[in-house]
Amino acid sequence: MDVTELVKVSIILLLVATGVALLSRRLKVSYVAGLVLAGLAITEFLPRRIGLNDSLILNLCLPILVFEAAINTDISRLRSTVKPIALLAGPGIVISAAVTAVILKWGLGLNWIAALLTGVILANTDTVSVIAVFKEVSVPARLSSIVEGESLFNDGVALVLFSLILQFQIPGSVIILDGFQQLFVVILGGTLVGLVMGYLSTGLFIRSDEPLSSILLTLAVALGTFQAGQLLGVSGVVAVVVAGLIVGTKGIAGDVSASTRLTLLTFWESLGFGVNSLIFLLIGLEVDLTTLWYTLPGVLLAILAYQIGRIVSVYPLLAMVSWFDRPIPWPWQHLLFIGNIKGSLSMALALSIPSGLAERERIIAVVFGTVLLSLVGQGVSLPWLVKGLNLSEFSPSRHLVEEMQAELITGKAAQDELDSLLKSGVLPKFVYEEMRSAYQLRIANAEKRLREFYNRRPEEFGSKRPDGSKLDAIRRRLLLAEKAALTEAMRKGILSEAILRDRCQTIDEKLLQLEDD
Repeated sequence: MDVTELVKVSIILLLVATGVALLSRRLKVSYVAGLVLAGLAITEFLPRRIGLNDSLILNLCLPILVFEAAINTDISRLRSTVKPIALLAGPGIVISAAVTAVILKWGLGLNWIAALLTGVILANTDTVSVIAVFKEVSVPARLSSIVEGESLFNDGVALVLFSLILQFQIPGSVIILDGFQQLFVVILGGTLVGLVMGYLSTGLFIRSDEPLSSILLTLAVALGTFQAGQLLGVSGVVAVVVAGLIVGTKGIAGDVSASTRLTLLTFWESLGFGVNSLIFLLIGLEVDLTTLWYTLPGVLLAILAYQIGRIVSVYPLLAMVSWFDRPIPWPWQHLLFIGNIKGSLSMALALSIPSGLAERERIIAVVFGTVLLSLVGQGVSLPWLVKGLNLSEFSPSRHLVEEMQAELITGKAAQDELDSLLKSGVLPKFVYEEMRSAYQLRIANAEKRLREFYNRRPEEFGSKRPDGSKLDAIRRRLLLAEKAALTEAMRKGILSEAILRDRCQTIDEKLLQLEDD
C-alpha cells in the first residue's frame, strides 16, 4: 500500500471510529462491538482490503495496551487479589485450554497439535477486549482488579504455552517436564526483565520530570521492555506488566509534578483509546462473512468448547480461594465466566501459526469467527449482565463521599504544584500565599464535610454503612503497607522470621475481615 492509499484508509478509519464512539454513547451500546460491526460494514468502501498483521499486534499494539493498563493499576489492590489472579492466569488457563482442546479434537476431528493450539488461543482472555469493555461498565474495585489482573498475566502464559506446543511438532524437541520448567523460567525471566527496566526508567523519569520527555521515555520503556523480553527468550508481556506497575507506582504516582502526571496519564489514555479503536476496526475488516457462514458449525462448537473449559476452570478454582483468602461472591464468579471475551491477541496467534502446519487455515477460520461472535455477543451482553447481577450499584451516599474525596485530591494536588512553582522561582511568594490559602480553604471545607459524614450514627445508614467499602479500601492499603514494611525489616535482619510470621498472620486475619468493594 503506497502513502496516498495509507492516508485515505487512515482518514476513513478515523472518521468511522469517531462516528461509532458518538453513536455508542448515545445508544448506550458497547463501543467495542460497534467498532467490529462497523469494520464489517465498511470493507467495500476502502481503496483496498487491509487486515490484521500478527507482528504489528504482538510487537506494537499489545505492549502499548498492556503498559497503559499497568500504569493505571492500583498495585495495593493487585497485591490483595494476587491469589485468585494467580489461580486463574496459571492453572486456570491450562485447564481451560486442555478441556477446549479435547472437545475440539473429537468434535472437529483435529489432530492433537492443532487442537491444543486452538485450545490455548481460545482459553486466553484477551487483555485488549476485556479492558476496553470494563472501561464502559462500573464494577466493584476488587472484581475489576481480578478480571484485569487475570487478563494481563494470562497473555504471557498463553504466549508461552503456544510456543511450547509448536515445539511438540518436532520429534524429541521437548518433553512435558522440560516444557513446564521452560514455562516457569520464561515467566520468572519476564518478571526480572520488567523489574530491571522499570526501576532503571523510574530513576530517569523522576530526574527529568518534564512532560514531553517523560512521554518519550514511557513509550521507549513500553516497547523496549517487550523487545528485551523477546530477545532474551522470556515473556515480553509479563515484563511489560511488571515494568508498567513499577513506573505507575514509583514514577507517575511518585515524586513528579502534578502537571507531568496529568499529561502522561492523558497521553496514555488517548493512545490506548486510539490503538483499541484501530484493532477492533481491523478485526471487523479481517473477518470474511462468506467464510464465516461455511465454518459456522465449527465456530459454534468452538464457543461451546471454550465456555465449558471456562466453567471447569473458574468455579472449582475460585471455590478453593476461600481456603486461604476472602471468598469470591457467586455473582462475581458468574461475571468472570461470561467475561472471557476473545479478541485481537487470539487472532494474532492464529495468524502466527507456521504455514506448514496441517489444519492451519481451518484453525484461522474457526478462531476468527469465534472472536467475532465473542466480541459482539459477550461484548454487548456484559453491561446488561453487570446490571442484572447488581454489580454496578452506585448509592447517593457513595457519590457524595467521592465528590468530597475529589475535592480533597484536586486541592492537595494543586497545592503540591504551587509548592513546585514557588521552589522553581516561577511564582512570587505573595501570589503563592494567596492562591495556597484559597486551596487550603477548599480542603478544610471538604475535610469538615467528610468528618461530619463519617461521624454520623450507624442507625442513620440502616443495616449497613454505604461508605464501608471505601473505608475498607483505605484500611486495606494501610495493612498491605504494614505487611510490606515487616517483610523489608526481616530482609534487612532487623526482625526475626518468627515475629514476621506472627505479625503477618494477624494482618492477614484483618484483611480477611474487610468488606469486598
